[in-house]
Amino acid sequence: MADNTKTPTEAPTAEVHEFKAEMKQLLHLIIHSLYTHEEIFLRELISNASDALHKIRFRMLTDRDVVDADLEQRIDITLDKNENTLTLVDTGIGMTKEDLLKRIGTVASSGTLEFVQELKKQDGPVDASMIGQFGVGFYSAFMVADTITIDTRHANPDSKGLRWTSDGGGSFTIEETDRKERGTTITLHLKEDKGEFAEEWRARSIIRKYSNFVDFPVFLGEERVNTVDALWHKNKSDITDEQLTEFYKFVSGDHEEPLGHLQLSLEGVVSFKALLFIPKKAPRGLYHEDYRYGVHLYSSKVFIQDDAKNLLPDWCRFVKGVVDTEDLPLNVSREVTQNSPVLSKIRKILTGKILGLLEEWAAGEPEKFATFSKEFGPLFKSGIQMELEHRDQMIELFRFESSIKEKGEWTGFGAYVDRKPSDQDKIYYVLADGRDAALRNPNMEYFKANDIEVLLMTEPVDAFIMPGIPKYKELDLVSIESSDLKLDKKKEGGLRKGEAKKLIERFKDVLGDRVEDVRSSDRLVDSAVTLVTGKAGMDAQMERVMRMMDESFTGSKKVLEVNTAHPLIQNLSALREEAGAEQRIQDAIEQLYEGALLLEGSLENPADFVRRMTSFMEQSTTPG
Repeated sequence: MADNTKTPTEAPTAEVHEFKAEMKQLLHLIIHSLYTHEEIFLRELISNASDALHKIRFRMLTDRDVVDADLEQRIDITLDKNENTLTLVDTGIGMTKEDLLKRIGTVASSGTLEFVQELKKQDGPVDASMIGQFGVGFYSAFMVADTITIDTRHANPDSKGLRWTSDGGGSFTIEETDRKERGTTITLHLKEDKGEFAEEWRARSIIRKYSNFVDFPVFLGEERVNTVDALWHKNKSDITDEQLTEFYKFVSGDHEEPLGHLQLSLEGVVSFKALLFIPKKAPRGLYHEDYRYGVHLYSSKVFIQDDAKNLLPDWCRFVKGVVDTEDLPLNVSREVTQNSPVLSKIRKILTGKILGLLEEWAAGEPEKFATFSKEFGPLFKSGIQMELEHRDQMIELFRFESSIKEKGEWTGFGAYVDRKPSDQDKIYYVLADGRDAALRNPNMEYFKANDIEVLLMTEPVDAFIMPGIPKYKELDLVSIESSDLKLDKKKEGGLRKGEAKKLIERFKDVLGDRVEDVRSSDRLVDSAVTLVTGKAGMDAQMERVMRMMDESFTGSKKVLEVNTAHPLIQNLSALREEAGAEQRIQDAIEQLYEGALLLEGSLENPADFVRRMTSFMEQSTTPG
């Protein structure tokens, strides 16, 4: 039997692990596809080091039985131009073998997989600055390094030193070491053409650009480079716009300046300070379930958590920044914060303050508010279903396009009411999947002909919120697709009453129970027929959204309205007097009905529609 015991001088055996298939894809794309903002890798490594330091500081609030309990919490970066290396050392919580396998060797989230797909779609230079938004920051180091080595030891007293090594290819190795100190050392062996990142001036500029506000000192050699300044504790007058922008980029990972910010310092029932930012553009993945909230929670300048979901309502998930309160104990757990009455009070105040900021923009900075509505309008509108206290305030800030405005211009209910004629007692709207589709809707014809403004609700969320907003300041909100729409001006020039009744009955005979009803229309001007919502039905756009969510969804029956003044309808009425015309009339009715279905996007069998259309064309083009 072989003797497997190791001699004291025998080197530990390195375990070889294969990267998962998706990780291989990710690394290949990062190494070969990211061309701009390569310096982002240092921001990501410093951010990871800061997270590790936060974890050990938080643990030591209640448990000092850790390796090197008195070790200074800091980040050190050393450069070696001769060896072409960059080394980053943190005295944080360190990593276990399981951490190295799961956090470094595996794609951790669906957001990462989406990142891979996004890279595959890119045609041309790909911006590496998007890396931080997908939780794959460590791997960005392979943009500039041929080989990366991680030496680490976890804070647990019984932990062992570990070394992780990879060249970004198909595998990585893990082996035990005799490392004594707690923390992590990451060594980048830079690519031959990336020697600039071993230059002191380059590293210093990157740190000050991206990581100036990390909560722990960052040393480059013997010099401390970052500010380490709790900006939210300063007076507003002592903070420059440049500092605000720099801080925003640090907490958000964004490379653009914010759209605006809100700074608060309140004392009373609850005391807290906050520095919050609204981005200029909606972050990627904003509507995904695993999107990470961007508000960091502190207690007396001590970091508690970096994705404090309960500090703001869900519709505010795009907000980035910091909230710091003295009313939470330093050793508060994540579970406690979820039900904390202190945070509930802070949340209520912050929600009101953010709405107040948006009201200021709407009144005094319309271009800024238009940008907000374009980027975050759908998410903001969705909040009405949960925000009972702020419901009216939010409705005032909802924005839509309008039939009388230019494309891209936004308007609200209040402005609509200010413009409408004094004798108009309703607010009219239409749900559609785009401006052009809304304006082409046959049900718009009456409103165009009579210069009546219609709000164009073109975002999917509009279909969900409008049933919950029946009125605005005592005025009914009415869909122009509603079957019981009451119009002030009646149509002239249609069929005589008796003729119209007979033709309508023929429509009913042909269509049977496929429709709720058939009736003469006052809303149509240029079109022959249109489908409108029945008594218990949904708007066509709402039904389209429901079908997208559930393929088995079947909409309710519609009401078919017939324009008896249209030449085609009048010809059909006259055709009834001709012998042998029954089939032609039936085919025409079927074609009109299916044409209306096609316009609203619910035609299930286009083949019959095209066959019938071809037959009509054949008849109309037959010589003689």
